[in-house]
Amino acid sequence: MPKNREWRRRAFRLIALLLPVGLTMPATPSFAQAAGHVRVKIVKAGLLVGGGAGNGMLTYRGQTYPFKISGLSFGITVGATVGRLDGWASGIREVSDFAGTYSSVGGGFALVGGVSGVHLRNEKGVTMVLQGPKAGLELAANISQITIALR
Repeated sequence: MPKNREWRRRAFRLIALLLPVGLTMPATPSFAQAAGHVRVKIVKAGLLVGGGAGNGMLTYRGQTYPFKISGLSFGITVGATVGRLDGWASGIREVSDFAGTYSSVGGGFALVGGVSGVHLRNEKGVTMVLQGPKAGLELAANISQITIALR
């Protein structure tokens, strides 16, 4: 029993010493590893070939950067929707890396309301994962190219 009691005392002391250190450490990754938070509003319409345009905000390293988004989709596209997407962009080394042409292969369906999700990657290695509600009527199975320009 004395060994067990001594072990408990040592464990308690170790926790008491390390707890203040743990509470002061950041819960998020360092700026070098930090992802940017992305919010987008996009309006899409199409019949076989679709098009869309919108705007959004990138929050990266404590700064907010507005951007414009435009794109085309090729494949089966019928309908029109308005979507609000929210998610993360990773692989950003400099803010200028966020701008560029993103590619995606995917599909979706919305009848009055639905949920949209997309995984995009640009030529600079930035990856975006976005999801959110959309309203309208759409049936899509396509290849998309989306261009983002910082304002």
